[in-house]
Amino acid sequence: MVRALLVEDDRRFVAALTKALGRCGFEVEHAPGAVAALAAPPCDIVLLDLGLPDGDGLEVCRRLRDRSEVGIIVLTSRGTERDRVIGLRAGADDYLVKPFGMAELQARMEAVLRRARPRHDGVRVVGRLTVDLAAHTLTVGGEAVRVTPKEFTLLARLTREPGAAVERETLLREVWGTSWQSRSRTLDVHISTLRGKLGDEVRIETLHGVGYRIVACGE
Repeated sequence: MVRALLVEDDRRFVAALTKALGRCGFEVEHAPGAVAALAAPPCDIVLLDLGLPDGDGLEVCRRLRDRSEVGIIVLTSRGTERDRVIGLRAGADDYLVKPFGMAELQARMEAVLRRARPRHDGVRVVGRLTVDLAAHTLTVGGEAVRVTPKEFTLLARLTREPGAAVERETLLREVWGTSWQSRSRTLDVHISTLRGKLGDEVRIETLHGVGYRIVACGE
């Protein structure tokens, strides 16, 4: 059974969501605030509210991401584009604005879990970047680089054919499970974050009107 950590202080919301997730086959652990969330036992996926009574939900997201690659979905009423960008940059794999339907939440949870548990084998090398698909790790110049599950899946797709253009629609479909252009900003945010983490060893080039490609620096 998949173990989900629900970080939320609204008791009525917790009761309703716990019951609904239980019917979908999830085992739910509840953390009413930031302290409890950071002290909770390991889980498969975190559902994180940002408005916590004892701390900043974004800081909780950052600290959870720093210590593990657990899937994180933000569930919040903060729905502006700026809020979404901040949440994704804090390490969230997905961002869902309240109110939402249970079917959509379940689908997003399943998608995040699939990406957090890649089933491909092999090692891909682009310049000084090495992506180990089996171990779910990557190094740049021999140094380990920490990325989120979604960032790893995005990078794995780009490195499947180094130097080749990958269309935006392809990345949205294969990484996020959708071709909706409403997710395009999310793709751009993840590309920007990856560029910062990879430094000068490799380049993720923007092909305007097409998509992206990854190449070793100097090529």
